Amino acid sequence: MIERIRWQGHGSFRIEGAPLIQIAPWRVVKDETPPDVILVGHDNFDHCSRADVEKIRGEGTAVFGSEGAARVIPGMTVLREWQSVSVEQAKITAIPAATKVSNGGKNADGRLGFLISLYLYDIYYVGEAEVTPQAQHFKPDIVLLPIDGYGRLSLDAGLELIDLIKPAWAIPYNWGGTGAEATQMDAQSFKSRVAGPTEVVLLPVER
Repeated sequence: MIERIRWQGHGSFRIEGAPLIQIAPWRVVKDETPPDVILVGHDNFDHCSRADVEKIRGEGTAVFGSEGAARVIPGMTVLREWQSVSVEQAKITAIPAATKVSNGGKNADGRLGFLISLYLYDIYYVGEAEVTPQAQHFKPDIVLLPIDGYGRLSLDAGLELIDLIKPAWAIPYNWGGTGAEATQMDAQSFKSRVAGPTEVVLLPVER
């Protein structure tokens, strides 16, 4: 399943399959094949780009996301926390992207992560969240997680999450770019520090 996951920089991913799923498109290049599904978890500009969504969506593309994102992107179907939808062979569940400082671990602003079940694999896209007690209930095969901090998982918090849920694979994002992102050295440090059964995969950026 790892070979079906394309990292497009920052928090953007494209998952090849039926359906073809795009997560948080930002500064992406339009592909010949539009995605069947676009997922947007919150309304920050670098995860909720109306221009990018409009650029890549096709006539049959379904767009799902948070209430905040729906105020930015027209034609989006809002998902409630823990709500699931099925599209072709995928089941997509909206996961609260909570932080420890937001109301005792509750999701104060409606941000979402996503649990995608496809081809007998569970892929957890963390979104902008920190480690909260609810994470212990997830046992995904693959986790896509930020490692740069700034109100979401830091490198150390990412290690804590991996230790808690013990996925088979972990793919970090929000590294190697410019500005406040984690560095390539941070990503290598994260990979070297992960213990146990989890394999860390540092994907190249594919626009």
